[in-house]
Amino acid sequence: MLVERTVRVSDDPVVELFVAERDQGDTERVLLIVHGGPDWDHTYLREPLVQLGAGWRLVFVDLRGCGRSTTGLAHTDYTPVAAAADLVTLLDVLELDQVDVLGFSYGGLLAQRLAVTAPERIRRLIIASSSVLPVPADAFRGWTERDARLAAQSAPVEEDSQPCTAAATRADAVASATANVWRAAALPGYLRRLQDVRFSAEWSTAWLAGPLPPARPDQAVERLRALGKPILLLHGRQDMTFPVALVEPMLALLPSARAAILEEAGHMAHIDQPAAWLAALQTFLDAPE
Repeated sequence: MLVERTVRVSDDPVVELFVAERDQGDTERVLLIVHGGPDWDHTYLREPLVQLGAGWRLVFVDLRGCGRSTTGLAHTDYTPVAAAADLVTLLDVLELDQVDVLGFSYGGLLAQRLAVTAPERIRRLIIASSSVLPVPADAFRGWTERDARLAAQSAPVEEDSQPCTAAATRADAVASATANVWRAAALPGYLRRLQDVRFSAEWSTAWLAGPLPPARPDQAVERLRALGKPILLLHGRQDMTFPVALVEPMLALLPSARAAILEEAGHMAHIDQPAAWLAALQTFLDAPE
């Protein structure tokens, strides 16, 4: 069972983050989950994470401007720096000295930023369906299946929606489902899950108002290598957003990293292969220091 609440993390501007927790008593083992999008909420990640072994306290959070967290901020208040600062303050308010962090997709970039911003607060880092290295422009060249799936993203946007509305974000998520989920059998369940996501358009609007700074921190590889934190690169073989081809170079550059590449799994690898995804995560978290 998850306990839901809001936590104030900033007074200027006022920002309250929506948090859902699975509290396991006095355990010191805490996993903070940072969603992607960023104009999504955390709920699409609840399964299979809520099945993580007993003894783990799970902290799901909606970023500022997302889900049930504070919205309506100035465009300039939606930045990766501000989002990372929110997460540090959240740890302070929850009195969590050190946590493991799972960042998914865009959240994986923010998790890297959090790790280099407050390294003393992070024990282990899971970069799921994301990348430490930038994606090259030609990363997917010649992948005809990806080209076909992207070309098929023609689901009509709701008539009453315009670009940079929550309805438009939802329509885009539905239209891109076949590019994010590899296995046809997993697609219906994913589409049902999207129905419960509280989409927004705060970050997209801010991006259009003026280019957002990169979420990935400067010199990410060098800084993460210097920290030496255990890192898991949790990836689907058929990821059409962050290419799996970047995983091997990351392993070479980050001696403290290991990889779990799941077969028959796309960007939403936890949807395509939930049992294998959770098992890889559990193994990493339970490994000796």
